Amino acid sequence: MANAIFGQVLTAMVTPFHADGSINDAGVIKLVNHLLETGSDGIVVCGTTGESPTLSHSEKLHLFRLVKQTAGKRGTVIAGTGGNDTAASIELTKEAAEIGVDGALLVVPPYNKPSMEGLYRHFRAIAECVPNLNCMVYNVPSRTAQNMDTATTVRLAKDIPNIVATKEASGNLVQMAEIVAESPSDFAVYSGDDGLTLPLLAVGGVGVVSVIAHLVGRRMKEMHTAFFAGELTRAACLNAQMLPILKACFQSTTPSPVPLKAGLNRLGIEVGGLRLPLVEANESEQAIMFRTMERMGLL
Repeated sequence: MANAIFGQVLTAMVTPFHADGSINDAGVIKLVNHLLETGSDGIVVCGTTGESPTLSHSEKLHLFRLVKQTAGKRGTVIAGTGGNDTAASIELTKEAAEIGVDGALLVVPPYNKPSMEGLYRHFRAIAECVPNLNCMVYNVPSRTAQNMDTATTVRLAKDIPNIVATKEASGNLVQMAEIVAESPSDFAVYSGDDGLTLPLLAVGGVGVVSVIAHLVGRRMKEMHTAFFAGELTRAACLNAQMLPILKACFQSTTPSPVPLKAGLNRLGIEVGGLRLPLVEANESEQAIMFRTMERMGLL
């Protein structure tokens, strides 16, 4: 099985904002410390959960620097540098590498809907411009309207030395298992869906890029530790314990990270609101989150 090159539990960090929508540096520092102290091995910055589509180029670079400086050697920092413009992604990835991040997260381009050959060339072009930076490709068809198939992921894994991992959020466990089976033995497959983490570990995955680890990071880390120690019943029990917060974070009426930000603010970890077109959780959505947190002993 592949090593968890970036760590087992990576948290896709929300971006803390002030009331006026600007980045809250103090909030970023507090959140990074919270995550690294509660089970996260690494942090993904400016991913989907970080509201990357509404962050400017300069804001992303600022966040990469701040999170890397705050984390130091306590955890890995993976910069979300992918997008639907290959040239712009190359520029941002080069700048992230100069900052000293530990890896780059490269999402399947949204909106363009390229062919599989286009996806291959897109990721190859970015990775080859930063040969000394490890890259993780990110397949999330619910957000991009395009599923990168197994053959393309495996082709990238075999052809490009610094494409070392994938974040699979296709929701298709068979596809995930095929990638594990067909890719090189040192290629790491991470779950992009908290609810599929344990099943993915069972078929050879190495970890998760998590949303709920903001709130239950210790349990998420304990589940990984138990699984790899062969304590499968305990791992299943820990997984079951986290299901209520999973459902609260991913409500059908509003997208992530809306409920999560409400929960973090209630916990006293001030992350502020959201940037349009996302809007804050309504009373009903907040009530679901807060009741769940209370029942789980998080409040």
